[in-house]
This record gives sequence, C-alpha cells and structure tokens, in this order.
Amino acid sequence: MSGGIAAWCRLARRRSVVLRATRVAVVVGLVLILINQGDVLLAGELSPLTWLKLMLTPLVPYLVSTASSVAALRELGVGGE
Repeated sequence: MSGGIAAWCRLARRRSVVLRATRVAVVVGLVLILINQGDVLLAGELSPLTWLKLMLTPLVPYLVSTASSVAALRELGVGGE
C-alpha cells in the first residue's frame, strides 16, 4: 500500500469524505435497519442484542463509503497531507 495507513487515515478524515460517508450511513443504515430489524421494532421486542445491532448497522455503510472515497482520491493522486 503506497502511502501507508497514516496517509489513508488523513484522507479518511477529510471533511468531504466524512460528510459523504455520514450521509450514506444515515440513509443506507436506516434502510438496513428497517429490513433487518423492522419486525422486531414493530413488535417492541428490543433486547440488548437488538440495540447493539441497531447501533452497529450504520457503521457498515459508513466504512464502505469511506473506503471507496479514499480509494477514489488515491486513484486521482490526492495525497493525505
């Protein structure tokens, strides 16, 4: 990996990357929550495990969006400085 982890992290912390990933996480995370936990939410059966799943679900689209944005920036030759 050219540039290393530090450069990757600098790109991942860019305002544009964070804002885009946050928007994706909210929209896609909500859809995933409704698909995967909708029945449990409607039934009102919220166990500690369900709460954990609800909190972690948006993390997946956030990380995917961040990784995609960083890869695109690196492909364009944008550095992490």
